[in-house]
Formats: sequence, structure tokens, C-alpha cells
Amino acid sequence: MNGRKRHLAVDTLGLMLVVLVTAPSVQDRDGARPLIPRLRQIHHRIALVWADGGYAGKLVTWAKERWNLTLEIVRRSDDAQGFVVLPRRWVVERTLSWICRRRRCVRDYERLTAHHEAMVKWSMIILMTRRLARTAPHPHTTP
Repeated sequence: MNGRKRHLAVDTLGLMLVVLVTAPSVQDRDGARPLIPRLRQIHHRIALVWADGGYAGKLVTWAKERWNLTLEIVRRSDDAQGFVVLPRRWVVERTLSWICRRRRCVRDYERLTAHHEAMVKWSMIILMTRRLARTAPHPHTTP
């Protein structure tokens, strides 16, 4: 099966903390099982994670019991019709769109998931360094 599935943990600004790339056939909650230990190893102070409905089920209790991590599922209300912006969920979607600005992350050029993971990290490094290097205009100059 062609394609990739990216499991991301991002901060509230949408900056990537951890990424795991799997085959598209991997269920979301199965992909999160190796992602959560990575997240806890690197960012051990994180206590709350918002996730979409694909990560619901036994993963919520597993994350709480094994990793002392509260996994809160952001769900769309049953009475909502059409497109509805869900709080917190759009942050990850925006990050995915930032990643897809790089051609290597849009197409399946990489054969190995580890290589695609590296391309995703590279994409976010480019984005973050450009933001850091951006200079603010001096308040006394006119554009």
C-alpha cells in the first residue's frame, strides 16, 4: 500500500515536538503507542495531550496508567452540521500543512519511514529557523 501516515505531537503553537511515520494501514491508536514513550522521554513535563477521535479507546487508559499522561479526546458534537472548527485540533492540521510545503513531504519519494521522518523533521527545522531569523521592523522606520 502506498502512502504514509504521520503521527505528530505539537505544542500549542503548532511547533513539532515528536513525529512518528507509519504505513497508512496502521491505526491511529496503534501508531500512538510508540509515539507516547518518545514524547515522554524528550518532554517529560507534559501532562495533557489533546487528540482526535482516532486515538480514543484503550489508548486513553494506557497513557494514563503507563505514562501518567492525560489524553483528552477532542470530539465534534453530534448536532454539528457541515464544517466546524474544533478547538485545539486545527493546530495539528496547520502543522501538517506547513510540513507539506516541502515537496519531499508531499510525495512518497522515501522508501523507508525513517527517511520520511527525517524529511518531516527537516521541514520543521527550516520553518522554525526561518521564523527565528526573521527580524522585526524597527519601530521608527516606515515601510
